[in-house]
Amino acid sequence: MSTRVLGLVRASHPEPAAAVTVVAALLAAGVGHSVAGVVAVALTVLASQLAVGWSNDLIDADRDAAVGRTDKPVTTGEVARPALARATAVAAVAVPVLALAGGPAAAACATLGLVSALLYNRPLKSTPVSVLPYAVSFGALPAFVVLALPGSPMPPAWLVAAAALLGAGAHFANVLPDLADDARTGVRGLPHRLGPAGSRLAAAGLLLAATVALVLGPPGPPSWAGLSAVAAAVAVPAVGWYAGRAAAGRSATAFRAVLVVALIDVVLLVTSGRVV
Repeated sequence: MSTRVLGLVRASHPEPAAAVTVVAALLAAGVGHSVAGVVAVALTVLASQLAVGWSNDLIDADRDAAVGRTDKPVTTGEVARPALARATAVAAVAVPVLALAGGPAAAACATLGLVSALLYNRPLKSTPVSVLPYAVSFGALPAFVVLALPGSPMPPAWLVAAAALLGAGAHFANVLPDLADDARTGVRGLPHRLGPAGSRLAAAGLLLAATVALVLGPPGPPSWAGLSAVAAAVAVPAVGWYAGRAAAGRSATAFRAVLVVALIDVVLLVTSGRVV
């Protein structure tokens, strides 16, 4: 049983799942949610992340086995496919149920983000519009957090746009370590069509655009903290990609750089005053 539980944790893509959940909780606190509201947001986002991560490993099980991915619990036998399918279904159903604590509009937005991410796993991953689900799902995250506030206020357009840009950048960075394996198994999303150099440039530009949107979107002149965040959005990915090139084998350094930029952006947002 302990091996199965550990396998389920590993199959959930725990690092990005934890990072996105923490980011959502920080954002919820920053926009004025109560403690109960922050917990409800965090549980909803965690359930969504679990559903997406588990479904990804379930759908890609044959591909991962074909390229010898020993870091995937399904391919090593730690978790059986039926157990992973059941876990995915439970987590997916939990998302709208948990999100209803913030009202029907928030639940609809959270469900949209989940469905979009699941559509990436199949069939959009191998299409030229593979970036679209990332943009939609990331954009839906702050929209859900704001809509879950009492009275369901409309989320600012600049906030949704910044999150969508961040998600699009995350897509290009996330795929970089898997380009060779994906090519062997027939995956041809937008990053694969642009190639490694094009994907790095796309990721860097989108991350920078996301941070600029957060700095210039709110009313008033940009702060020194905001300008520092823009500088960090330039420097952190560059350092991350350099470190990734120096690492042997597959490296998630580029995607971790995205998570660092996302955390910087959320801290900037939370400390700059109320969003709504």
